[in-house]
Amino acid sequence: MSNGFGIVTEAAQSFSFSRRALALGIGQGAVGLVLAGRMTWLAVFENEHYRLLAESNRINLTLTPPRRGWIVDRNGQPVANNRTDFRVDIIPDRIDDADTDAVLAQLRQILSLDDEDIARVRTDLERNAGFQPVPVAENLSWEQYAAVGVRQANLPGVAPTRGFARNYPLGEAVGHLIGYVGSASREQYLEEKDPLLITPGFKLGKDGLERSLEDRLRGTPGAKRVEVTARGKLVRELATRPDRPGDTVKLTIDSGLQEYAARRMADNSGSMVVLDVETGDVLAFVSMPAYDPNSFSDGISQTEWKMLSENDHVPLMNKILQGLYPPGSTVKPMHALALLRNGVSPDHKVHCGGYIQVGNGRFHCWKRGGHGAVDMNTAIAQSCDVYFFQMARELGYDAFAPTVRKLGLGQTFELPFPSQRYGTVPDSAWKEKKYDEDWTVADSINASIGQGYVLANPMQLAVMAARIAGGREVVPRLLIDEPHQPAPKLDIAEEHLEVIRHGMWSVVNGGGTGGWNAQLHMDGVEIAGKTGTAQVRRITAAERRTGVLKDAQLPFKLRDHSLYVCFAPADKPKYAASVVLEHHGHINPMTDAKVIARDVMTYFFDRRKAVRTLLDLEPTWGGDYRTRMAAQEAAFRAAQEAPAPPVPEDAAAAASDVVSNAADANNRPSGNVAGDPPGDTE
Repeated sequence: MSNGFGIVTEAAQSFSFSRRALALGIGQGAVGLVLAGRMTWLAVFENEHYRLLAESNRINLTLTPPRRGWIVDRNGQPVANNRTDFRVDIIPDRIDDADTDAVLAQLRQILSLDDEDIARVRTDLERNAGFQPVPVAENLSWEQYAAVGVRQANLPGVAPTRGFARNYPLGEAVGHLIGYVGSASREQYLEEKDPLLITPGFKLGKDGLERSLEDRLRGTPGAKRVEVTARGKLVRELATRPDRPGDTVKLTIDSGLQEYAARRMADNSGSMVVLDVETGDVLAFVSMPAYDPNSFSDGISQTEWKMLSENDHVPLMNKILQGLYPPGSTVKPMHALALLRNGVSPDHKVHCGGYIQVGNGRFHCWKRGGHGAVDMNTAIAQSCDVYFFQMARELGYDAFAPTVRKLGLGQTFELPFPSQRYGTVPDSAWKEKKYDEDWTVADSINASIGQGYVLANPMQLAVMAARIAGGREVVPRLLIDEPHQPAPKLDIAEEHLEVIRHGMWSVVNGGGTGGWNAQLHMDGVEIAGKTGTAQVRRITAAERRTGVLKDAQLPFKLRDHSLYVCFAPADKPKYAASVVLEHHGHINPMTDAKVIARDVMTYFFDRRKAVRTLLDLEPTWGGDYRTRMAAQEAAFRAAQEAPAPPVPEDAAAAASDVVSNAADANNRPSGNVAGDPPGDTE
């Protein structure tokens, strides 16, 4: 009789156990096979991957910034080179906010940092992404560098580095020529994702030739391998890959002439360009005042940035290529050439009585009583306005404009700079297109003396002088990549050019407006030139009746520009130059444009005499540019009532904004400055 419970036999128990054991064994075997397979995969197929990971934990590989290529002048003298540099950076993502104050306090004591330095570092730590190094100090002594190194374990995020820094031996003299280098911005890194951009000590071109020639100057980075413990402590240095320096770039510039011209510019706001009249080689390229590129490359201070950005002489502007000015009377030789090409005889005379009447408006000559009967040579030598007024009224400025363009005005040149402003050569078609207005006689009269709508930059004026001097279609060049050959001849009659050259000789040596102090006073060498004054305000008839105000009585921005173009030797021209001084007003004869040009030209033929003259005069305007800059900064610091604001995150872009605003304010056509408006006659 069954009681409902099955009887489990010993055989059944044995079978059940064996089946479970088999299943468990199969499971264990499968797991073992998976583990063995995974171990085989990791040990064999992934061996290289994990070997590299292990190596990366044991070995730190860091890039070393490449040495930038040198920039040298035509004689091989360095204009931009590299020097050994000890520096300290902070890597933001390696320092906790809680440690920042303590770290900065130690660095302040070790490196003798002031309040402005600490404020700058704090600002940069807030701005920079975690991977971007923040410069703390550069140009450190070995003792300072070593002091940071021995305390590095107690300075989280601090990275002392030994490398190379950019050096500009001529300082401000080459600021607008060479430009400067600086750390990559956040935007640049995010765009390129190049780890070199965030390597401590690496800098790239930000302005001038440093920026436009970046690909040639940068070089190839090296790499440094060091073995470290799990805690990151250095064990030993392993093999390194050296960097490959960038290319050396040779310029047409003569560095001795460049420095001399920069110093001879005195305390003016302006520029000077010197060209070889055969090849177009740029021998001097000076815009003053300027910034010291060493300051920007090392990390400009807040005070120095504020001083530069607020200066009404706009030291951040490259005045040679970004400044536009009414060329004034410097265009009269070129306009006389246009008259010759239109069939006007050089012997044709115009009577100058001090003004001409056009309708019920008057246009005044600079000489109130007039010049009397004037031919072409006298008109150039004495800079007679009425002669050119009359010719422009008869022919119209459309007859002048083609020659003006042929001699370089209105042209943009292929120079290695980020931007150029190329000015205006106006004519009737231009005015109709720009303003939808007809050209007037008054427009022609104003343009005939380099006023009105006519605007040019100093490089164009130098090209104009060089083309007149040599009769060649020179184009300015800054790089010597291959020997430069003479430029092709202009398709202008040589006899016409000779008439103009003689007129410019008369300006200086024939009783013209240049006068005695524009002459070289050297045996066998004479200079030819043309003076110019460009008004920036209109003189009313009422002011003429009571007496025109002298420039010394006017605010800086209302004073006339002083201009001069020249070439030498006058009989066999080799060099041509332009000098443009903003708002100089001919106030100081020793710092006027024609005297500056005279001394710079003297440098070519009697260097000792030129230097002696400079050394005698330099103390009268406060010393050389370095001395004046240091004094200016000291005075500026003393006058500050509050700490200067931080330097903009992208200083190069901020400098560009300053320049654009200044250029937009200055580079406007001067309008009808030569004449009284209708109804306002004497």
